[in-house]
Amino acid sequence: MMSISNLAGRRIQIAGSIATNSQVASTTEVELARDFVAALVPQLIALGATFVVPVDAEKLRPCDGKPICFDWLVWQTLSDNLPKRPSGAASPLAIAILHHKTEQQIPAEFASLWDEMRDSDAIAIENVSHWNMNSKRMEVQARHGDILITLGGSEGVLFLANLYHEAGKPVIPLNFELSEPKEGSLRLFNMALASPQSGRFFGVTDSSPHTWINRINWSKSKTASQRASTMLDLLRALEPPHAFAVRLLNPSHPDFSDVESFFTEVAQPVMEGEFGYKLLVVDGAQPFDRARMDQEIFDKLHRSSMILADITGARPNCFIELGYALGRCLPTMLTVKEGATHPFDIVSLAGLHWKTTGTVEERKDAFRVHWKAIKDRPPLVSADPLVW
Repeated sequence: MMSISNLAGRRIQIAGSIATNSQVASTTEVELARDFVAALVPQLIALGATFVVPVDAEKLRPCDGKPICFDWLVWQTLSDNLPKRPSGAASPLAIAILHHKTEQQIPAEFASLWDEMRDSDAIAIENVSHWNMNSKRMEVQARHGDILITLGGSEGVLFLANLYHEAGKPVIPLNFELSEPKEGSLRLFNMALASPQSGRFFGVTDSSPHTWINRINWSKSKTASQRASTMLDLLRALEPPHAFAVRLLNPSHPDFSDVESFFTEVAQPVMEGEFGYKLLVVDGAQPFDRARMDQEIFDKLHRSSMILADITGARPNCFIELGYALGRCLPTMLTVKEGATHPFDIVSLAGLHWKTTGTVEERKDAFRVHWKAIKDRPPLVSADPLVW
């Protein structure tokens, strides 16, 4: 049986821009960066990864005619390497972020490519209706993306990196000399070189984030192909997205053994083995990143991709954490032991009343069915901006 890559279905965004001044970003460095992107994207396609890519104009540098951004390079590379997608790969291959003027600004040389892509099943289009404003488009990009890779850029890259970080998503800055050292990706990279800061950018399943930052602190002698190979290794080593567990943790509580069985036999195997999350429990047994347990809990809860909240035992702290998750509009799966008492009707929030009887596989299947039903539901409080 062929193993499935941990990058399958992960949405990757490659973002940044190149300074127009050739004294800041030499033509050689620009070509190296573009060759790197062209080498990395086909390998990601072959592993079943997916992408978030803006669609916009293609501005060129006056000094050498090189494109300032990488978006159309990514689109061209996606189009050229469609046959490399694995059978059964996640769809769409890419989410295209547009605005109302986009299709008037597409360069003539990419018009036929775009027409072919937009009419295929390979892409889905997100139109940031009538917001000709980079920040609004970046908000949509960050909402759909899972991993951000940055090259060059300035304030826009920093803004986008903050959006990804706030959502607990990995940010991988690269050290191509495409901008001033205190701008964009280079500023992020120099921050990440400090060992206390590295872990704020991404987590890994092996070694440490600081070790990986030093591995991608590439010397001038490294070729684009070598850099792409190391980058692919780092992407494979990234921690899966986090699912934060809100649950009963008191061993003396009469429901503890049932809750423990539900998590160890049902929830954790399905969440980690099938859905691709890392289940986080803060109970004092693991190393802390913060001085206090309550700070540790809410910091990790705040930056998790989803919440699995079990209210069996009706513990006050569980309700506080559940309320925080709902208020932050995080995807939340609510569960409780069948027959357990609780202070409100969780049926209105589509909760799973899990059983202590039946086979483990039957209990897992109930968990899967419920997750499929609620995973894409809208947040409890929908965004209601003054102006659309």
